[in-house]
Amino acid sequence: MKVLVSACLLGVSCRYDGQSKSYPLMEELCRRHQVVPVCPEQLGGLPTPRVPAERQGDRVVTKTGVDVTAQYRRGAEEVLRLAQKLGCTAAVLKERSPSCGSGQIYDGTFTGTLTDGFGAAAQLLRAHGIRVMGESELADFLAEN
Repeated sequence: MKVLVSACLLGVSCRYDGQSKSYPLMEELCRRHQVVPVCPEQLGGLPTPRVPAERQGDRVVTKTGVDVTAQYRRGAEEVLRLAQKLGCTAAVLKERSPSCGSGQIYDGTFTGTLTDGFGAAAQLLRAHGIRVMGESELADFLAEN
């Protein structure tokens, strides 16, 4: 199976703070499936590092008040394009991210408060029938696949 994966979970230093968030079960995922690393923010044209951003309704805004919705939308569209071209049927994305978050994201107040919702890329992938999960769901996915 071909699986999209947030590049930061694979150890790529592409997060807003220039860091990665390596996740231990990724090695097992890479052994058993074809993995396609993606960073929607970079694909949308944003630099690394970058000012933190959060979703505020349909918009994505940085902590300094800059609207980066267009870049997040472009990144989501590029991730979808890759998924469709390569035949990816699932995605393991970084939880709580304004682009990759699945089920819960930060609420847009930059206070660390979580709310139900999806990041821009996760939402678009789901709308096109791709199974989206956060890294905490990877063990269950590996048990099934």
